Amino acid sequence: MRGFILILTWLSICVSPAFAQDSSSEAKLRERLEEYFKDYKAKNVDMIRKPRLQDCLINDSTKSLTITVDEIFSTQDFSPEVVEKIYKKIRKTVPDVYEDYQISVITNGMEISELIPNRLLDNPDKTRLWGDIEYRGEPWVSNVSRPNKITHGLRNRHISLWASHGRYYDQKKGFWKWQRPNLFGTTEDLFTQTIVVPYLIPMLENAGAVVFTPRERDWQKNEFIIDNDKDSSPYYSERNAADAWSSTGIPGFSYRQGMYVDGENPFTHGTARMAATTHGKHVSQITYQPNITQGGRYAVYVSYQTVSNSIDDAQYIVYHKGQATEFRVNQRMGGSTWVYLGTFDFDQGCNAYNRVVLTNHSKRHGVVTADAVRFGGGMGNIERGGTVSGFPRCLEGARYYSQWAGAPYSAYSSKNGVDDYADDINTRSHVTNWLAGGSVYAPNIDGKNVPIELSLGVHSDAGFSKDYSSLIGSLSICTTNYNDGKLNGGLSRMASRDLADALLDGVYRDLRYKYGRWRIRALYDRNYSESRLPEVPSSILETLSHQSFPDMIYGQDPNFKFTLARSIYKTILRYVSDQHEQPFVIQPLQPDNFRIEYISKNRVMLSWDPVNDPQEPSARPSSYIVYKASGPSGFDNGTVVKSPFLSVELNPDVLYQFKVTAINKGGESFPTETLSALYTPNAKKTILIVNGFHRLSSPAIHSTAQEQGFDLDKDIGVSYGPTAGWNGRQLCFDKAKIGIEGPGGLGYGGDEYAGMFIAGNSFNYVKTHAEAIRTARQYNIVSCSSKAVETGKVNINKYPCVDLILGLEKNDGRSLVSYKTFSPAMQQKLRHYTKVHGALLVSGSYIGSDMTEINEQHFLSQVLKLHFAGDNRYCTDSKIYGMGTSFDIYRTLNETHYAVQSPDILQAVAPAYCALQYANGQSACVAYQGKDYRSFTMGFPFECITDHNMRGWIMKGILNFLLAP
Repeated sequence: MRGFILILTWLSICVSPAFAQDSSSEAKLRERLEEYFKDYKAKNVDMIRKPRLQDCLINDSTKSLTITVDEIFSTQDFSPEVVEKIYKKIRKTVPDVYEDYQISVITNGMEISELIPNRLLDNPDKTRLWGDIEYRGEPWVSNVSRPNKITHGLRNRHISLWASHGRYYDQKKGFWKWQRPNLFGTTEDLFTQTIVVPYLIPMLENAGAVVFTPRERDWQKNEFIIDNDKDSSPYYSERNAADAWSSTGIPGFSYRQGMYVDGENPFTHGTARMAATTHGKHVSQITYQPNITQGGRYAVYVSYQTVSNSIDDAQYIVYHKGQATEFRVNQRMGGSTWVYLGTFDFDQGCNAYNRVVLTNHSKRHGVVTADAVRFGGGMGNIERGGTVSGFPRCLEGARYYSQWAGAPYSAYSSKNGVDDYADDINTRSHVTNWLAGGSVYAPNIDGKNVPIELSLGVHSDAGFSKDYSSLIGSLSICTTNYNDGKLNGGLSRMASRDLADALLDGVYRDLRYKYGRWRIRALYDRNYSESRLPEVPSSILETLSHQSFPDMIYGQDPNFKFTLARSIYKTILRYVSDQHEQPFVIQPLQPDNFRIEYISKNRVMLSWDPVNDPQEPSARPSSYIVYKASGPSGFDNGTVVKSPFLSVELNPDVLYQFKVTAINKGGESFPTETLSALYTPNAKKTILIVNGFHRLSSPAIHSTAQEQGFDLDKDIGVSYGPTAGWNGRQLCFDKAKIGIEGPGGLGYGGDEYAGMFIAGNSFNYVKTHAEAIRTARQYNIVSCSSKAVETGKVNINKYPCVDLILGLEKNDGRSLVSYKTFSPAMQQKLRHYTKVHGALLVSGSYIGSDMTEINEQHFLSQVLKLHFAGDNRYCTDSKIYGMGTSFDIYRTLNETHYAVQSPDILQAVAPAYCALQYANGQSACVAYQGKDYRSFTMGFPFECITDHNMRGWIMKGILNFLLAP
């Protein structure tokens, strides 16, 4: 207990009560204080209930009033101004006989001024800061191929982060299940991953942080492991130079197919290798070359052993589709577990263009050790109750991944294997401590010496209300009353409260700024495992309430997830920087208006515009990184350019892909869409591909006086890339059933999507169109964002043919960002384009249904020669007929490509005609071949044609129609 409280306690025991005031004054005092707290309203916080007066100690000898309020009072946002206002109000409230008394307000065992976060104090409490405690060695993992240097971000900061719960085995019921109920198409077990995995972790890593998560992070079902104990050439091979590879003599990883039983550690039954380091050119190396059965994106993990003379700069080179990315791994920490390097695109097959190489090249004298390398997240393989979960490992709880990662039994099974639910909750903290133990931040426990200095659990259980229209908002949790208020490194546990408070303050500020409204429910200082057990500053952030449909309307919008994740990232950056009293810079936002145009015969100019963050002046970009891929190769590691443009020479007949990020001292932004360019030496015409598919949205909303929910069949929305967030269709929409958990309750749904990584918007469809156009072998190709056309930065009138990609673009009326197939500016540009005899290819699902105003319908009929005739939602046949053939499109939700759930029926306006039909005979495409111009408008996205060769064949036919003399 703090000194202030001890003094008060001593006074209450040692000082005899004085009775200078009569009992009526005391009664009036209590009555007024009870009324004050009954009417109390906290700033920016919607308290669960009103605080209550617990006690009022009057000491007439010392002329002091000690007012004790229940814990609810402590859940608000304190600042010097708030504390001052409270004391002023109370002083005005108390009877005049107490006007000269010293007043102290106590809540949750602390005087309220102690609850002011450090960041708001002129003289911060040094016991809450790391001070001289600082990790100064090499980071656990560093990407040395990164072209930008991060000096004011999170470089050399190690963070433990997890997305709430996961699939677990229920011993009492004898089967695997989610830890949280099915609600509004998802569960908390799935939903929180959709914030953490595609948004928050990349933001932290783009700022230079090393992020550990006790749940598998890779949304990939396949897994390929190369291990010295089981593999031989070409999968595993050693090359010896002056220093040969030999056994470490210490047990290492041993992989086998099938299940691992409780208590079995995969890192104790095999062997590992080692070699002395060298500074010269002649290096020894080990090659890990998987046979990948399905090309795609795979996380790469390595394992090694930490021994007495391990080095801190082990060289790993990841070859991904022919590109090489180099990492340095500090093997002095984190041995005998899976260590994440990065996620990359890999080709199908077994070849030298897709592999990992470890060398013994180092600046240090010592040894480099080698064990297994893992590609992909894989399926769960931990047996419980005689079965495995049958789900991807990333959807399981931390208990099972931690066993797979070599954690000791005590770390992932504190309940001795009889309660996986409780084990999973505790595992997240125990594994964090296991890794952090022995580091400067947790020096007094044994562990892997990884300098983790902060842990955060991201949840979505901020509360419940029977008001089905009520927005709940966010809640955070910390634990200060544990282990005498100290963390393992000696830091005050009030540092955790500072973190929890900062998270709420950031979320409230950023979400209200962006979307106009948000609520803060409370800051709890309570005994929760995930905030109590970590030996470093820690918090739980309940981002919103998955039980509240108004919350989930926000929560399922990818734009909201980005803003929420960026807020959390910014808070972590500020918090860690303040802890070490260092300056910081916020990473930039991604550029826009990306465009590519020819400036000479075989040279193009890439251009883009910076995007400033009005909330964050430091987030201005100072430079940019241009990423390039050519032919079948993957993207390179990028080239830094100072100005927002870059001239590139194209090799003949090679299709190029480009994307751009913005950078500054604080880190790197998310990338732009991917654009393409092609130089065809004999080309006489250049085709411009315009990407107009930027939509990211929540699902269709079903809302009436009696019902509410998401209609996933009508429109599941559009995620940023794939999503693992959907569990199944909502089945119960009855508002009267609010609060009932399980079948029959509002929001309850099925499980048919559980375990699927449903495809979303990859922002890479220009490439699909460019590949199809390339098959004609007679056109140059450039491309741009639709915004670059709308703003006039690209003049489409220069091009004989424009291919406008609209995908699932539409103004759905619910998204937090407005998307429109044809904005007024785009309509104007296309009207003029057709007047100068342009040839126009347009494809998308909502070309007609998104144009309902009279002037918009006129545009459709006058320019595209069509009118909207309904949707083809209920035709389940994926066939399209016409152009002398038939082909399939993606109609049902899948993991390969986004699906066309409800394509438009487009009726021709004479003299245009129907060129393609859906399987039920309805019109899927309108073609117009006039003397003035030509157009070809598809009621489904061209890129949704499933067969690669068929896309090329169809595109050649379209271009012949549009461009033939």
